[in-house]
Amino acid sequence: MTSKTKPTDPYAKAGVNIEKGNELVDSIKRSVNATHDRRVLGGIGGFAGLFQLGSKYKNPVLVGCTDGVGTKVALSQAHNKTHLTGQDLVAMCVNDMVTCGAEPLFFLDYFAASKLEPKSTAKIVKGIANACKKSNCALLGGETAEMPGHYAKNNFDLAGFSVGVVEKNDLIDGKDIKPGHVLLGIESSGPHSNGYSLIRSILKKNKASESIMRDLLKPTHLYPAPILELIKKTNVKGMAHITGGGLTENIPRILKNGLVANIDLSSWKFPKAFKWLQEKGKISDSDMLRIFNCGIGMVCILEKTEILKAKKILSAHKLRTFEIGSIMKGDLKEQIQYN
Repeated sequence: MTSKTKPTDPYAKAGVNIEKGNELVDSIKRSVNATHDRRVLGGIGGFAGLFQLGSKYKNPVLVGCTDGVGTKVALSQAHNKTHLTGQDLVAMCVNDMVTCGAEPLFFLDYFAASKLEPKSTAKIVKGIANACKKSNCALLGGETAEMPGHYAKNNFDLAGFSVGVVEKNDLIDGKDIKPGHVLLGIESSGPHSNGYSLIRSILKKNKASESIMRDLLKPTHLYPAPILELIKKTNVKGMAHITGGGLTENIPRILKNGLVANIDLSSWKFPKAFKWLQEKGKISDSDMLRIFNCGIGMVCILEKTEILKAKKILSAHKLRTFEIGSIMKGDLKEQIQYN
């Protein structure tokens, strides 16, 4: 006897909806394809993304970066701002990449959730695509996983991976940094995607104003376009992306032994969101500088004679800059000192 009852999807009963996955792919195709140029072979939907490097480079070095958004995801969920986290994801990868002079080529994302919500997920992926486009980087592919029972309630997580390229002779690795060179700090948009476990802990005990919350949830600045122009027009000796570890731990990563970064703390002011965090969290200056970017998202090291030109280039990209210090000889263990 034949049953007229519609068969039950066993995967759906287990909490995974294949149709919603297909719906998501359909809704993001246009945004993803908008990041592609003639170097991308094929399109969305294949088993792998294909990218043609071409003959532009004589001795190309491929550069890979991966990162996530961390617990900023949880804060963004609590304030209905998850659509902004796509830019955070891209920025945390491509901003690392440009510090060695590489241009981003393509990006891949991984989105995992307890339950797939096509509309909200599509907003995140479209944010990723938009950030890729601003960084001249193809969104080559990605993966979406629905994992009921692994992620609690409506929790999700994001991860990203980016590949770029630079001519071997054009690599920026800090080897040419010398005493007398100047540290030019480029403003951040806020805490970017670092320190949010502490931020959330402070927010549990202290109510923030709307303006403070807005600053805490701003997406991470995308630095590739301005930085790539800067390195074409000036002789950048080294760069540090100020992420987890703040100025204290990130600047020394590009310094040779025997060099110290001498930072003048009066050269810029902590933005109001950082002042609020410091006051409410009762955090010392030294801890602030080791945990947060404190308003400086990227540091470029150049000769003094090129600072004015660099400032004009970055100003044209609507980025404020600060001469935050200089390089000197020294044998400090941490290779950084504050005045």
